Amino acid sequence: MTQLRTSQLLTASDYRQAARDLVDADVWDFLEGGAETERTLAANELAFDGVRLRPRVLTDVSVIDTTVELFGTRHATPLGIAPTAYHRLIDTDGEVATARGAGAAGALFVAGMFASRTIEDIAAAAAPTARSVWLQLYWLRRRDVMRSLIERAEHSGYGALMLTVDVPRMGRRWRDMRNGFAIGGDVSAVNIDPAVMAASHHSDAGRSALAQHTAQQFDAAVTWSDLAWVRSQSDLPLILKGILTAEDATLAATHGADAIVVSNHGGRQLDGAMASLDALTEVVDAVDGACPVLFDGGVRRGTDAFAALALGATMVLLGRPPLWGLAVGGATGVTDLLRTTTEELAHAMALAGRPTLATLDRTAVRMPPTAPGGG
Repeated sequence: MTQLRTSQLLTASDYRQAARDLVDADVWDFLEGGAETERTLAANELAFDGVRLRPRVLTDVSVIDTTVELFGTRHATPLGIAPTAYHRLIDTDGEVATARGAGAAGALFVAGMFASRTIEDIAAAAAPTARSVWLQLYWLRRRDVMRSLIERAEHSGYGALMLTVDVPRMGRRWRDMRNGFAIGGDVSAVNIDPAVMAASHHSDAGRSALAQHTAQQFDAAVTWSDLAWVRSQSDLPLILKGILTAEDATLAATHGADAIVVSNHGGRQLDGAMASLDALTEVVDAVDGACPVLFDGGVRRGTDAFAALALGATMVLLGRPPLWGLAVGGATGVTDLLRTTTEELAHAMALAGRPTLATLDRTAVRMPPTAPGGG
């Protein structure tokens, strides 16, 4: 990994431009790509362009407080790191570096099920404790594999489990299919039995090895009633990721989710699905305070995070941007990216007269009018 001077990197977009020159082209497509025509991928970012901020003046903003507490752990920033796979594709230390970078910024890190470093190594690198790291899971046909991961996360001191619920099958990611993308070299999902992962390592042009693996190993038959099984395996808080509708938000709360994440999987699943931001208010209203609502999808600036928090998100998760930081500067790059975006958020809070997250509500934003027939 080439270390770059982060003093020249003032925004997440700067990190993205720098990272692109440091990452192999097929890996870049894997990180950046979305499903099919990538309409939803683009919509996630475009949704923020229509938001207008409503600043209040003559408010004491001499101290800006960005801290947030979730499940007994206080974080210095409401910006966390969403689960993504195979960080060693872009940095030798992989998720260990990401965990160190998040810890130095006081941020939550959700480690992916397909992490390329062990659950135990990630926990050891977390700061101030492993409770500032959560473990993300997918529904596998092999419940014994899921059970083992949950037990290891509990033993390592993880703070919560995040179950991704929007992947009964993998989205058609044309970039990966055209590249015949497969995980190779010494990078692998080290927390999973190699026999389970075998299909992810071999593919031909026109097919994605990861999609082949998903079709073989992911359980497309699960329903809401299956959440009881996950609950029976652990007392850790259970967060459901991938909710976009009021109907599913209500069901999540009814089935005892401790939190939910409004997310369209970074535009990587159903192409044409609504932007995450466009789904946020209906989900928040449906939950009606029964559990915290987290958010991810298209956040690239502090003002984007400001808007999502104002609309009811308790925490905002970043997916691709921390990977840009990791590619540019390892753990330090992750820290700097998170701090930069948090500083942008704090700056917006000050100029908008909202000194704490508690004062950041819907009156702080004006949303664009809904198009006729739109949702």
